[in-house]
Amino acid sequence: VRTDAFVPSHITPNKRVFDTYSDLEKFVRTVIDPRVIPSVTVHFGQPWHDNIGHALFDGLYPAYVALIRFPPRHLQPFRILAAIADCNVCWSEDIYSRFGGLGLLRLSVLNKMSKSNWFMFEELIMGSGTFCQRCTQPSFQLPAGVELDASRLFRDRMYQQHGVLYPVVRQKSSSEGRNSSDVLQAYIIDNKRYTSEDRKEIDDAVSEINNYTNSYLNKTTNSTAKLQWPLVRVTYLFYNQIKARNFSNLQVNATPYESRSPTYELFENDFIAQLKLLRQMDIHITGPGTGQMYQTFLSDGSVMINIGGIRPWAAEKTERAYSSYLEQQMTSGTPYIKGLFYPINERQKGIQKNEVVKLIRQASQLILEGFSLPVNPRDNLAPDGQLFVEMCEKDKEFCSMVTNRISSKYYPCLDIWVEDFVHEHHQWQ
Repeated sequence: VRTDAFVPSHITPNKRVFDTYSDLEKFVRTVIDPRVIPSVTVHFGQPWHDNIGHALFDGLYPAYVALIRFPPRHLQPFRILAAIADCNVCWSEDIYSRFGGLGLLRLSVLNKMSKSNWFMFEELIMGSGTFCQRCTQPSFQLPAGVELDASRLFRDRMYQQHGVLYPVVRQKSSSEGRNSSDVLQAYIIDNKRYTSEDRKEIDDAVSEINNYTNSYLNKTTNSTAKLQWPLVRVTYLFYNQIKARNFSNLQVNATPYESRSPTYELFENDFIAQLKLLRQMDIHITGPGTGQMYQTFLSDGSVMINIGGIRPWAAEKTERAYSSYLEQQMTSGTPYIKGLFYPINERQKGIQKNEVVKLIRQASQLILEGFSLPVNPRDNLAPDGQLFVEMCEKDKEFCSMVTNRISSKYYPCLDIWVEDFVHEHHQWQ
């Protein structure tokens, strides 16, 4: 069984065989008399859960995919048993607890208590080690995002378990429930890969789009016939600045026997505030890395613009530089959104205002004209991502080398980034 995508080896649980059911019953009832942990428990392990991207899609998501294979358990409350490090700043643990609904157990605590006590899980599901977002697939999709509809199921449960109304449902077209005079909401997410020059170009692009929208809205006429471009309101966003409302002045008395705060289910936290903002986004724009990890939570018919980055790091405007989109699989594995990418042969020159404006206007036109749902996964890949899929189709030995996560494989091959393969960087050294 694989419980952690970043540990290439399997684990084999110990087992005890009894000759008869009577012997089993006697052992359980009279010899060990275990503490029973009721309902379904899902077990997984993962590193780096201090990073919300890894926490969500290298830990929680693959475990949920494992659960989806045993319906209808994925629609019911479950407990999480997680092999995670001690962490005083990991708010992802609260997401784990709310997402499952029955709380979070730490494997390290269970191991300590098991030295002198027996515990029996009513139902335990484990084995999710090859469904992480960094587990590259031959299709270059988020594992099970399309074939098991796992992206949508994961998104919908995340909203449900955090007490947030679902995003708008669109079944066949992005234009459902929209009209040409709507002001679409676009958000550019801050990214550490932006240079100071990039930020200036982005700011200029935001101003141009917003000035056009303001100019039209300030006119007395409402005739959409005169619109050259769809109306878009662009906001530059730092996710860590999205905060829940402060209710610190509200006094609530807790009893000595309450296991958690009596306001736990009633107050919002910062992640809930982020979800409320995400469901309103029509266009989500960011570069590679953690900023990509929230696109799964966008509403049906939204557009994700991957503005790209540069590899090698800090090689902008050099001969060594090539475009990098990193987590394209997140987009191709989310068939209810449309992915756009900064031009692959232009990004190494640095972000340019005109290209950003073109992408935002292209996204807004696609939305209002109505792109078909679901989106073909390959259409949600950049050119280098499509080349990787084609290579996997034509060279099965290569494909197995970089996608089959078993202990006998050379791990750097499994740690592949598609852009490195296409541009022949590192993988061939």
